[in-house]
Amino acid sequence: MNPTPDEILATAIFALAVVHTFCVKRFAHWAHRYPKGSVRENALHFLAETEVVFGLWAAALFVGIAAFNRSVAEAVHYIEGLNFTEPKFVLVVMVVAATRPVVQLAERFIVFIARLLPINANLAFYCASLAVGPLLGSLITGASRDDSASPHSQAPSL
Repeated sequence: MNPTPDEILATAIFALAVVHTFCVKRFAHWAHRYPKGSVRENALHFLAETEVVFGLWAAALFVGIAAFNRSVAEAVHYIEGLNFTEPKFVLVVMVVAATRPVVQLAERFIVFIARLLPINANLAFYCASLAVGPLLGSLITGASRDDSASPHSQAPSL
C-alpha cells in the first residue's frame, strides 16, 4: 500500500481535527482570559465551537492539497470527488439541536418526568436524565432525517 501525498495530508489533517475536537473546552477557557468582545476572545470562542471543526479542517485540507499540487484546480477536483453530505447533515442537525429553545424544551421535559418519580428530587432528576435524555437526543436528532424507505414518504404511483 502506497498512500498518495493527498491521502497522507488528509490523514494528518483528520488527526488534527480529532485533537481540535478534544480541545474545544480549552479554547473556551482561553477565550475568557481576554476582554469580552475582543478579536482574540471572539476567535477563541469560534474555535471552541465543535461545529466549526468540520468546516475549518475541510478548508485546511483544500488549502493543503492546493499547496502540495500547486494547483487550485487539483484541490477542487479532489474535494468535489468527496461526499460531504452526511457530515453537513450532522452539522446542521447538531447546530439546531444545540439551540437554546431545543435544549430548554428537553430539560423541561426531563424535569417534568423527574417530578413524576416517587423518589428524592435529585435522584429522580438523575434517573430521568439517564432514562429520558438519550431518548430525547435520538428523537431530536433523528426527527430531521429523511426516511425515504417509509411507504408514507413515497409519491403515489399512477
